[in-house]
Amino acid sequence: MKIIPAIDIIEGKCVRLTQGDYSRKTIYNEDPLELALQFEAIGIERLHLVDLDGAKSGSVVNYKVLEKISSKTKLEIDFGGGIKSNEAIKVVFDSGAAIATIGSVAVKNKELFFSWIDKYGADKIFLGADVKDEKIVISGWVEKTDVAIFDFINENFSQGVKTIFCTDISKDGLLQGSGIDLYKKIIEKFPNLNLIASGGIASIKELDELKLIGCSGAIIGKAIYEGRITMNDLKKQMLC
Repeated sequence: MKIIPAIDIIEGKCVRLTQGDYSRKTIYNEDPLELALQFEAIGIERLHLVDLDGAKSGSVVNYKVLEKISSKTKLEIDFGGGIKSNEAIKVVFDSGAAIATIGSVAVKNKELFFSWIDKYGADKIFLGADVKDEKIVISGWVEKTDVAIFDFINENFSQGVKTIFCTDISKDGLLQGSGIDLYKKIIEKFPNLNLIASGGIASIKELDELKLIGCSGAIIGKAIYEGRITMNDLKKQMLC
C-alpha cells in the first residue's frame, strides 16, 4: 500500500485544518520544503500537496511552493486546490506537478473535467471525493451537494478514472480513525477501483487495517505532525 504524506498550504506555510474548518487551523511548519525533504530522506516517493488558499478562492495560489519542492526534490507530487480552468491546470503542470488533484470541477463542470482526462490521460489526474454522510462536498469543504459518493464514482469510473482518494470529512483532522466503514462499502461496490484512504488516520495499526480491506494507498497528514506516526514508523511501514 502506497504511503502518501500530505502537506496542506495556507500563505506558503504547512498547516492542518480540523474537519475542513479554516477557522480551526494549526501551523506546523513555516517551510514546506523542509518537510518534503524529510519525507524524501526516508524513502517516500509521493507527496500530496494541497493549496488550501486556492481551494477557498477558486484559483491556484501557492504554485510557488510547488515549484520550490518539485525543483529541490525528486518526489512525485500531486497538487490540488483551485484547479478550475485550462489555464490553472497548465500552471500546475508547468510548476512541476506530476499529477493534478481535482475535486470540485468533476462535480460542477463535468465536460471540462472529462476533457482533461482526454488531454492528459487518467493517470495524470488524481480525483478526490470529499464526503459527508455519503454525499460529495466541494469548494474546500464549504459547499454541500446532493451527489451520492457511489454515483460519483460510477460516473467517473466509466470515463476511465481508475484511482480516487476519498476523505470522510467528519473524520478528518480529529485523529480518531478514518472512514473505514465507508471505504469497505466503496471497495465492495467497485472492486477494480484503486481507492486511496484519506482523513482521520491516527496510527500505524490503522494502515494495516486499510490495507487489509483493499485500499491501495493512504494519505496521512495530522498524525505525522502530531507525532502519532513518526518518520521511523513510516520507514518501517514501507518495508512491510
